[in-house]
Amino acid sequence: MPESTVPSADFGVCGGSGSLSLAFPRALEDPRVEVLAERLVFDTPFGRSPAFTHFRVTGAHGPREALAVRMHGWRRGVKRADASLQVFWVFHEAGVRKVLADGGVGALNHLLDPRDVVVPTDFIDLSIKQDIYVRGDHLLIMRRPICPDLHSRLYAAASERFARVFRRGIYLVTDGPRFESVAEIDYMKRLGADVIGQSLSPEVFLSRDIGACFAGLYIVVNHAEGVVREWEHEELKAIFFDESEKIAACVLDVIADAPLDAQCGCMDLRKPSLLLKAEE
Repeated sequence: MPESTVPSADFGVCGGSGSLSLAFPRALEDPRVEVLAERLVFDTPFGRSPAFTHFRVTGAHGPREALAVRMHGWRRGVKRADASLQVFWVFHEAGVRKVLADGGVGALNHLLDPRDVVVPTDFIDLSIKQDIYVRGDHLLIMRRPICPDLHSRLYAAASERFARVFRRGIYLVTDGPRFESVAEIDYMKRLGADVIGQSLSPEVFLSRDIGACFAGLYIVVNHAEGVVREWEHEELKAIFFDESEKIAACVLDVIADAPLDAQCGCMDLRKPSLLLKAEE
């Protein structure tokens, strides 16, 4: 049975393939964490939501609560745009102010190697899931899509745990779920992106739509097709299982330590919609 009331939360976590192999956050056995409820499902205007975990983290600023969803809410038989709308409707109802994401990505930049970590600063969206929003009453200015405060904290947390962490980069978003052809990758490299995946958009602009900051942490799991060398399934699988705990710990550190009222400027890039004013 779906829950009738969405619990309040300051943080929303879109867990991706980077942390998929463990049950976040319970599996970390971190003394700062108290799991309040699991497998929470809600009826939304966009369909029944995926399952959420509600938990509390006690850190530098005292206790704060979070809602986490696995694989960005994607499920077989549910379109990814619908899943994203369900997730962010729940985040909006919860009052989420900060959204954190993780994922595994392919390297377009030939200088990147598997197990490198990228904390991107910009994106190119080649997906077709564009005209979606939860609120739709604001202009979403994307000249600085990533929250600088969350970004710097994810970078610092990752730098403590990984050998190579890149504090800037461009994430190219595709629909997936298939991998790209060599010719497609050749075209995409020319656009200037560094990594490729499916889990930064629409999350990055839906966060701004609901009035929340966004940042993500992404681990390279393979070279994209035609870049450096052919990737091997066993290596990709090993990265998924070997590195997930470190990625999840980075996200947890930011939830514990990030101030909710940082002067990051993200909400200055969210203005009342001129289209609605014209209709009025």
